Amino acid sequence: MKRVAILGPSTFSEEATRHFLGEDFTYVSYKLISEVFNATSSGETDLGVIPIENTLEGSVHLHVDWLVHEVDLPIRAEWVFPIDMNLIGYPAPEGRTDESNPFGYIRKVLSHHVVPAQCSRFMKQYLSGAEFEQVSSTAEGVRIVSSLQDPSVAAIGTAIASTNYGVPMLQKEIQDHKDNMTRFLLVGKEASELKPSEDMKTTILVTLPEDYPGALHQVLSAFAWRRINLSKIESKPTKKKLGTYYFYIDIAGSLDSVLLPSAIQEIEAIGCQVRILGCYPSYPYTN
Repeated sequence: MKRVAILGPSTFSEEATRHFLGEDFTYVSYKLISEVFNATSSGETDLGVIPIENTLEGSVHLHVDWLVHEVDLPIRAEWVFPIDMNLIGYPAPEGRTDESNPFGYIRKVLSHHVVPAQCSRFMKQYLSGAEFEQVSSTAEGVRIVSSLQDPSVAAIGTAIASTNYGVPMLQKEIQDHKDNMTRFLLVGKEASELKPSEDMKTTILVTLPEDYPGALHQVLSAFAWRRINLSKIESKPTKKKLGTYYFYIDIAGSLDSVLLPSAIQEIEAIGCQVRILGCYPSYPYTN
């Protein structure tokens, strides 16, 4: 049975991965995303799961940087999973309730650093007097709350973390938008047999030649005239020289097609460096 590294336990990554892969894998939990990458890169696990993009916050830049600069792990699949944020903690002590703000007694909120951007409205309305403290994962925040058992300290995390750590759920679904989705990547040195998908994606990194004016326009034109859809394009610093950038591009299509390889060849012909991060099946969310 293949081993899969996840950020966990009791995190959104675990919920999403179990929903997508099922129980035919052995899940190994790590507290830090760097440990997920390193475990998969070293062969300690066969695959790793990486949250890469969120509806509200966009790309998780730290995770993209790891994928690009720190490890060489091809992308094997992607899927989308809904994210429900929940306020988890203990009820107000007797005599400390406030009708205008039922959560005004909370003085500290623990969670992953991406959470405030996804729950800004609720936090502004009900938790404006609370300090936000970043921890390694949403589940770690709930674990700490469980160990403290202090009503003034709460966490924002998953329903499964509330159940597993025995901490009450004070308010369900506090995210700003109900269609809050996160895209996850499955990475690993070896491919794994997955359910078939009609949708394929290819992710590439393109570094432009420094002495070629209009290079980006020509890169985009190579895709445009072939009617190849780019579902995402981001510029990021190469970290080698000030003012130099690479472009992270998600392409709707497969390298097995005729048009995409020829577009990449055209880009390379003008002096661009192209690195292929993966050609993989893409899965939309299904209940």
